[in-house]
Parts: sequence; structure tokens; C-alpha cells
Amino acid sequence: MVLSRLLFSLLNNQQLIEKLAESRPIRRAAQITAFAITKAQITGKDAAAKMLKSETLQQIRQETAGRMPRDPGELGRRARSVRETFVNEVKEGLRDASRKIKDK
Repeated sequence: MVLSRLLFSLLNNQQLIEKLAESRPIRRAAQITAFAITKAQITGKDAAAKMLKSETLQQIRQETAGRMPRDPGELGRRARSVRETFVNEVKEGLRDASRKIKDK
């Protein structure tokens, strides 16, 4: 109870907040945080773009755009085809990632 009141009063002290904001460790922490957020946004956009260009996604769209097969064998063939494409893309992505790591 006392600790929470003390913390509350410190956090509402504008002079203290300004002093802390001017300190090197707080500024550095803010820079690192901003960098991490920006890097995550760029990575997310790249991943979304790759996913939209993905052969698996395009194949799923093609398979679902047509009629639903009445024959269970046809449905199984389509599912296997999509699975193979997905597995191949995952393997290719892992190879690309390992190449990027080796290049650095």
C-alpha cells in the first residue's frame, strides 16, 4: 500500500519524469524500443507480401474457386497437392533463411 502510493506520487511528479527522460539510459531504452518496433513492422510487411505471393495461397484459391468435388479421391488429391506445395515452400524458406544467416 505504501509502496504503491510512493510510486504513484513519483510517477506524477513532472520534474522527476523530465529528469529521467533526459537521462542517457532512458533515451537509449527508447531508441532500442523504437528500433525493435520498426524492425518488427518491416519484417511483418515482408512476411505478408511473401505470403500473398505464395504458390500455396494461389493454389488454395484456385482449388476453392471451382466446384467442390463429389468424389472423395479428388478431394484427397487436391489436399495432397496443396500439402506438397506448402512443404516445398517451407523448405525453400528455410534454405533462404540459412543462406542469409551464413552471409552475415
